[in-house]
Amino acid sequence: MDILELVKAAFALFAIVDPVGVIPLFLLATHGYTLAQSRGAARIAALTVLGVLTLFTFAGEPMLDFFGIRLEAFSVAGGLLLLLLALSMVQAHVSPQRQTQDEALEAEEKDAVGVVPLGIPLLAGPGAITHVIVAAGAAQGDVLHQGLLLIPVALVALSVWLAFRAAPMIARRLGKTGIHVVTRLMGLIIAAISVEMIAGGLGKLFPGLLA
Repeated sequence: MDILELVKAAFALFAIVDPVGVIPLFLLATHGYTLAQSRGAARIAALTVLGVLTLFTFAGEPMLDFFGIRLEAFSVAGGLLLLLLALSMVQAHVSPQRQTQDEALEAEEKDAVGVVPLGIPLLAGPGAITHVIVAAGAAQGDVLHQGLLLIPVALVALSVWLAFRAAPMIARRLGKTGIHVVTRLMGLIIAAISVEMIAGGLGKLFPGLLA
């Protein structure tokens, strides 16, 4: 795995996690918090993203093997899931895959909002988990290459921490319209990634289909 592939993996994962698009929800969840409490929630959210995605980077492929699921089939299913997420982002909506209405209500009742719902499922949700499992599976059990995937995972977790710490300033500078524009752009990128995942999976499941 070369540097270019790592950069592409980091950018794709950043687009899926979309920490900038989650800023309004972070501000809502931490409304009334002191500065220290808000920064603590930002730190916990970033660590949750790091922990969850690291876990699935190494445990994702064995989990698929346990259930007898081929990586190609998971790639198609994951691509469809990402496509649904992308369609919601293009409309600047929070996808139900990332947060249900019950989870949104619980955000106001829990102190550990950095873990739920911010860390899971808003940031390290089904889309991000699917992406790291497929990327790790492509390494074909090479532990070194899978280890290198922790670099983009760590960079994305760092971006979550930085974005949430600077959330009030970013929200003031971009405004709702600016954040929606960023979210829509990320949605377009995710849509393209999802199509590539679906096409790649179908091509391996049905050789010659997309030739």
